[in-house]
Amino acid sequence: MSARFHVVGGGIAGLAAAWELSAVDGVDVTVHEAADRWGGKVHTSPFAGHLVDEGADAFLLRVPWALDLARELGLEAEIVHPAERRAYIWSRGRLRPMPSEHILGVPLDLDDLAATGLLDAAELAETRSAMAQPAAPVTQDDVSVADLVTPAVGRPALDRVVAPLLGGINAGQVDDMSAAALAPQLLAAARRPEGLVAALRAQRAAADPAAAVFGGFEGGTQRLIDRLVEALAERGVDLALGEHIGSLGHVEADGTVLALPAFATADLLADASPGAAGLLNTIGYASPVLVSLAVPAAAIEHALDASGFLVPSSEGLLLTACSWASTKWAHLGGGDTVVLRASAGSAHDDRAQHLHDHELVDRLRADLATTMGLIGAPTEVRISRWPHSLPQYQVGHLALVADLRATLAHEHPGLALAGAAYSGVGLPACIHDGRTAARRLLDARG
Repeated sequence: MSARFHVVGGGIAGLAAAWELSAVDGVDVTVHEAADRWGGKVHTSPFAGHLVDEGADAFLLRVPWALDLARELGLEAEIVHPAERRAYIWSRGRLRPMPSEHILGVPLDLDDLAATGLLDAAELAETRSAMAQPAAPVTQDDVSVADLVTPAVGRPALDRVVAPLLGGINAGQVDDMSAAALAPQLLAAARRPEGLVAALRAQRAAADPAAAVFGGFEGGTQRLIDRLVEALAERGVDLALGEHIGSLGHVEADGTVLALPAFATADLLADASPGAAGLLNTIGYASPVLVSLAVPAAAIEHALDASGFLVPSSEGLLLTACSWASTKWAHLGGGDTVVLRASAGSAHDDRAQHLHDHELVDRLRADLATTMGLIGAPTEVRISRWPHSLPQYQVGHLALVADLRATLAHEHPGLALAGAAYSGVGLPACIHDGRTAARRLLDARG
């Protein structure tokens, strides 16, 4: 094959698309990135004497796509795993352990849940009643996470256990979130005749409890980006930083992958594919903030014996989660200084975005004092703001994406979409989406 392809967007999805395209003999590829660095929302920088991620610090191993790419790039031997799996939830005035028996926050054992203290007596009674009801398998193509989980375990368990986990990861609200797009494991279980909880119990019983769930790199997730860019250059891919593409006329070719946020892609497609642009503009975004703090170990009253903790929105704090990075990752621990990564902001809470840096840090320090007994001032602070960075998958999202791609194929063949706005927000999903978009264009060329 002799062909020329462009990729617009140098985040992980765009770079993965370029990797797939450049594997074919005779194919020339150019990647255009408007910023002055590669990786998009994947970014690692020096902090407190370590390389510490400013965004995602790990990737799921339950799906193979990030691990497969790491293997292809010769990085498999560099993958590390969290040193601590346990986590807490701030609930009713103290840090309480996550249930031992759960999948994606859905509790599987009532006694185990009761032992955590996350629910009071009345809430436990509601959970017991819900779990005792006959299973009613879900038949819809998609429902909200709340509508999926509440009948099986009750609203208190949803709000105090499931929502902090799934809502926190996606910076959204479980009442709006698409189960098909963001919790397909739960939706598949809920479709079983035995119902959600029984099906999840069977899954857990069949799983290897010692198997690693997440992977990362000692040099941060940037290590994957840096090696991928290096490998693309070795293949002869034209890598253009600081190059903003204002119209599709600048990237006319045999095929183009648009690996940009939905709103940026909509702007590019406004004239060429107005139907697709209109659909893209219905995808909303959250703007989370991540504040890294280096503090003396002696300045923390709570034992750092877990990977960190989550905060339900019902608790009223600005803080949504705190990763105890020095405990979670062995390569960040061992000294007298502890690295914390505190998160704030969601699709329904933009307070953090409107706070000046010093106000933001003061508010989060106050929340950390309340939740984990942080005293004194940090020795180093880094603020990572991510405006309009996390797409929100509403119920029906996958049908919207299918409609979007069909509309684009009709209005402007030769274009393919990739990125976090479509099929998943984590590193593996974005890698898979980029490679799938590239393969779609290659297959169309024959």
